[in-house]
Amino acid sequence: MPVPAAAAQAAVAQAEAVVREAAQEALARLACRAVMLAAGGSLPGCFALIADPRDPRGVRHSLPCILVLVTAALLSGKTLLEDVTAWITHADPQVLAAAGARRGRHGALVPPHKKTVARTLGLLGAQALADGTAGFLAARLPAGPATFPVRRPAPRPSLACDGKEIRGATAADGTVPFLLSAAAGGIVIAEREIGAKTNEIPEIGPMLLDLNARFPLAGWVITADALHTQRRLADLICRELLAHYVLTVKDNQKNLHAALAGLNWDRARRHVTRDTGHGRRETRSCQVMDAPARIRTMFPHARQIARTTPKITRITRARNGRERTRAEKTSSETVYAITSLSAREAAPAHIAACIRGHRGIENKVHWVRDVTFAEDASRVRAGSRPRILATLRNLAIGLIRLAGYASIAGTIRAIEYDKTLLLAILGLSTAS
Repeated sequence: MPVPAAAAQAAVAQAEAVVREAAQEALARLACRAVMLAAGGSLPGCFALIADPRDPRGVRHSLPCILVLVTAALLSGKTLLEDVTAWITHADPQVLAAAGARRGRHGALVPPHKKTVARTLGLLGAQALADGTAGFLAARLPAGPATFPVRRPAPRPSLACDGKEIRGATAADGTVPFLLSAAAGGIVIAEREIGAKTNEIPEIGPMLLDLNARFPLAGWVITADALHTQRRLADLICRELLAHYVLTVKDNQKNLHAALAGLNWDRARRHVTRDTGHGRRETRSCQVMDAPARIRTMFPHARQIARTTPKITRITRARNGRERTRAEKTSSETVYAITSLSAREAAPAHIAACIRGHRGIENKVHWVRDVTFAEDASRVRAGSRPRILATLRNLAIGLIRLAGYASIAGTIRAIEYDKTLLLAILGLSTAS
């Protein structure tokens, strides 16, 4: 039976309205990104938006100059605060000029005194610096996906959320500072300190809402570990952020975990990847199926469920006199996940990439800060300085990744002997 002309015209008009609304939303997102880029076009411009806590009387070096030089010292491989201040004291004149250092009576560039650097870091507002640097890095990420109706499964940008304590440091209340971060591709674009009387669960929502205000998350995939597999967070991600989630399910959600474990996975769609290197072989199997009605009633916005089974074989070699022995040890673990992505929006390969990519914040941010920047060995323990330095380490990691370098340690070794590379990564020139 043919469709009446009036009904057809109404359907076309409705479809055009949906497309027009989506286009306006995409344009608004791009306009927001343009405003962010204009507000923090350069690193000194980013630091200039942060309030200077010092008394204006007697200030000889601007706050952007000091923070640029501290970031430059971290990029040059200086991990301890004493080494950072010593590097600034003997900084190359080209770097001092690019940072905006003042000139002395005879026209020579004068670096900030080490006590000035340490005192300024101790007075600075930690959250304001974290928001400013995260916004600066976020503005340089590729634009997010348009929220038009999708026609086929495709990869989507993901945002990994995880927390890390600053070991050895002590907050004003005597507790160890704990930072909750959100990272995209190993670049931290949101950071929030967890207070002593709370935990990550009630803080992740406000962090994502604050981030969404300056960096729209519509269409992104937000990943988190099992601690954050909470119904309220899932509802916030899908309804308020217009994003998607991929959340791990473990024993903290006993009923949901038991329901997933009790399903028949034999006919689920499967994606397998194999990797070798670093003395191990790794096989990852990811099975995906549409969420049954029972699962949908247990967790909001659930569309697909997944079961991953990573099988890791580690190869060890030992020597006993003239004899050499080779041993293999295999370990395996079954992990369940739940997602709001439908089968039309994400295939098993895409969901497997999101699950594995969540480890990126641990490997590309936390591990780098601990090992490459020796954060856990830092002797800066009290006040706001530990968190300030952690934020600037995140900034240094983000600047290196945005410059296109994959190896953080290797790039830092190159920067130590190449001031031109240092200025290029900072986005500065002697004429700035």
